[in-house]
Amino acid sequence: MRDLLPVKVMKKIVECVPNFSEGRNQDTIEAIAEAIAGTPGCKLIDVDPGKSTNRTVYTFVGDPASVVEGALSAAREAKRRIDMRSHKGEHPRFGAMDVCPFVPVAGTTMEACVKIAEECGQRLANELDVPVYLYEQAARQDYRRKLPDVRQGEYEGLEKKPKDPDWKPDFGPSNSCLPGGRPPSARACFSSRTMSTSWARPTRPIGLPLICAKQGAAKTNPAFCPT
Repeated sequence: MRDLLPVKVMKKIVECVPNFSEGRNQDTIEAIAEAIAGTPGCKLIDVDPGKSTNRTVYTFVGDPASVVEGALSAAREAKRRIDMRSHKGEHPRFGAMDVCPFVPVAGTTMEACVKIAEECGQRLANELDVPVYLYEQAARQDYRRKLPDVRQGEYEGLEKKPKDPDWKPDFGPSNSCLPGGRPPSARACFSSRTMSTSWARPTRPIGLPLICAKQGAAKTNPAFCPT
């Protein structure tokens, strides 16, 4: 019998593209970037701030466990630094971490990324005490698949939205206000995985319905800004 050649196992690589509601304060933008870059197993690829949107898109890659840790590190830094009560910008937003897509790049699948999103969302809610909603492929109800539907009312609507039984968060508290009805400064981190995707080549997604140039985001990465 011939000796069998060893099977080479493809390394699992996931891309994470979190959007944070800060595009003007350079110290905050850099601090979040450093939180990602300093996470073992994560490689920060791009930081794309937009002053008019007051929003920054970060792109990093790593193995599944590492990208979860990178996203959580970034979220912790955002909660310390971003006060949503004073946030203004051209882009709709739901929280300090507004969206956090997980994208299969190599050796993994969309289904696996749904599990990654669920793990990240659960830990985010537990550690930071924030309401978390899943959308697109990770949505648990059909009416939550579309991001504009989930984000309707934006940050200011979070005083009432989580208390609605139809919009109870997937993870985290339904009562998203501090005593006196004040929305907390960095609540409503929005963590999910969205993959309304067409493929230009096997390892690079296009068409993420989040950071379109026509909504005011920076245009330095056309693969993520379909026109």
